[in-house]
Amino acid sequence: MLFNKNGKNAALTVVCLGIVSLLSLGCNKGDESTTVTPTDEVVVEVDPGLFIQAGLAEPITKITKTLSDGTSAVCYKIVTNNTPTEHSVGPWCPTNITDNASKGGIWFEGGKVYDVDGAFVKNLATFYNDAVWKLYNADGSIKVTNTKAACEAAARPNVDAAYNNYCVECQPSYVSGLKKTFYIPVKPVKLSKSASIQGMGTVVGIAFNGVNFDPPAPTSAILGAHTLAPMDDAGGHVNTATGYHYHAATGLTKKVAQSDGHAAMIGYAMDGYGLYERLDASGNEPTDLDANRGHYDKTRGYHYHVASAGSNSFISSFRGAQGSFSVSF
Repeated sequence: MLFNKNGKNAALTVVCLGIVSLLSLGCNKGDESTTVTPTDEVVVEVDPGLFIQAGLAEPITKITKTLSDGTSAVCYKIVTNNTPTEHSVGPWCPTNITDNASKGGIWFEGGKVYDVDGAFVKNLATFYNDAVWKLYNADGSIKVTNTKAACEAAARPNVDAAYNNYCVECQPSYVSGLKKTFYIPVKPVKLSKSASIQGMGTVVGIAFNGVNFDPPAPTSAILGAHTLAPMDDAGGHVNTATGYHYHAATGLTKKVAQSDGHAAMIGYAMDGYGLYERLDASGNEPTDLDANRGHYDKTRGYHYHVASAGSNSFISSFRGAQGSFSVSF
């Protein structure tokens, strides 16, 4: 979680289930090993000056940390207050089946992005070909989690039965005082073999506003309880473990335009490689992306291009050794 509601470019949602309230995350070591190949003639370091100052809880500093492959490297310590300043947060759930798209967020299915307006909620039984779906009452009001306790009961793998057929919405006020700490290698370190994104508990990267990009949301668990957990137009939502975070890039976060027409930069992956939008200034996607969704050029070095918002992902795997991430209250 601006585009106008009738033409938004994407997003996805879902409550991240079962994440502990204090995380210290990185990928498993596995068979990762650090090697830099001769093809990396240009290796671009992380630029701390690109981060929005209002999103930082303290100045960015350098510190030596252990990376996901067990080696040590100088990392940037980036502590953020998890508050976007370049776009609004929410809304997520409409409150009545007559509400238009401005009253709700977005949902993704089959690689596409849908406005979560009242008509979409009303039509869920047809949309999913399942008559059990009915998130609204006889008077047209939509059942929405409107307290922290309700949010927590609905936003877990074993959804409380009382919240089946609910639109799940958690407010930023439920996690006031939350801070996030990212350790990202100043200079990316290429692995001999790409590292998979592990799923829940993993962080893909960081936007310039200090909010984390997360891996695919577990939609099957959400849908299994006949609940809907929309994202806002920026591709973000809130849970009480990690606060506000993104599951899709919709073009509403800070971007750094490239003078050569290349896709704009939107942040960094946890391995220090740059994250760029999917399409360039002419609306084209690179044709030479590798299995990670990355490629190399002599201006930006190796970097990633994020997937379409409807795909429920950013990148497919990490090319480099990742730093770590934690949350504190």
